[in-house]
Amino acid sequence: MKAVGKNTSKMIALSLATLALSGAVLAANLPRGIPTAGTQTTDQVTDKRPVITETSVDFGAYDPHGDFGSDPNVKIEHLFLPWEDVDLSTLAIADEYALQRGRSLLISVEPWSWSVDWRVTSEELLNGVLSGRYDAYMASVCTAADGLKSPVIIRWAQEMDETDNQFTWAHWRPESYVAAYRRMVTECRKHLRTAKYMWSPKGNPNLVSFYPGDEFVDIVGLSVFGLQRYDRDHFGKDRTFAEALEPGYRLAEGFGKPIMVAELGYEGDQAYVRNWAASVAQKHPEFPSLSAVVYFNDREVYPWPDGYGRPDWRVVTGQPTN
Repeated sequence: MKAVGKNTSKMIALSLATLALSGAVLAANLPRGIPTAGTQTTDQVTDKRPVITETSVDFGAYDPHGDFGSDPNVKIEHLFLPWEDVDLSTLAIADEYALQRGRSLLISVEPWSWSVDWRVTSEELLNGVLSGRYDAYMASVCTAADGLKSPVIIRWAQEMDETDNQFTWAHWRPESYVAAYRRMVTECRKHLRTAKYMWSPKGNPNLVSFYPGDEFVDIVGLSVFGLQRYDRDHFGKDRTFAEALEPGYRLAEGFGKPIMVAELGYEGDQAYVRNWAASVAQKHPEFPSLSAVVYFNDREVYPWPDGYGRPDWRVVTGQPTN
């Protein structure tokens, strides 16, 4: 792990004073996901909250605002964690939060620092991973996770098949990504034997070429977002959740692994939102391998291309977001 320098106190203050947009934006030394001190949780139910019934698939949330803090329907707590410049002892806070609510932990480990000034190039990161320079980083994360009491899923370097985003690892060739992923899972398993490992592409047509092999994957995670304006511009209609999930699911089901929607969000008019809210957690006969959906309860981190900006996926409408 990179040593925390003289800016530690400043970064801690920033972490506690602001809620991160996701694990990919701000320099900080806390995992992102559970509400920080002073965050106001709410039981308010809006039209954007997914409808959960007794027959629903498992439901989870990345929930930095605490909108699902007291929701008994949430079974998975999603955290984002950089492997540089992070205080891993704070994972115990997340663990206690999850334990109190009977939830498991999905930990997305992002192989960079959230501080842009500390980041290396895509090639430098790849060379560092493959040469073993970052083995200690992954070992530290997984050793800390091994001390947690909640069930853990490790999701490393997500959305590698989507080059139109901010992730430096999303610009590696498939064979390079596969080698890096295998190395990191192998390293993690030395220190964390009880976790499950999620390989998590965005869901694009080229995802199959990034598959690291059955030995290294327990769960396939996909990202599914519904933005009404984007749907109308690109598909000429409002897409349903099933229509948005279908392409990635059909490619992923061939691996024979459980499939989760690791990141989920939707934004549009009331009819659009109601349709998605009623559908996302349903058991769909056409998607028998879909085991869970995990809502991304925050504003989008990185602007969508072509002027769509940063959609606000948060379920509690009218509340301030960063």
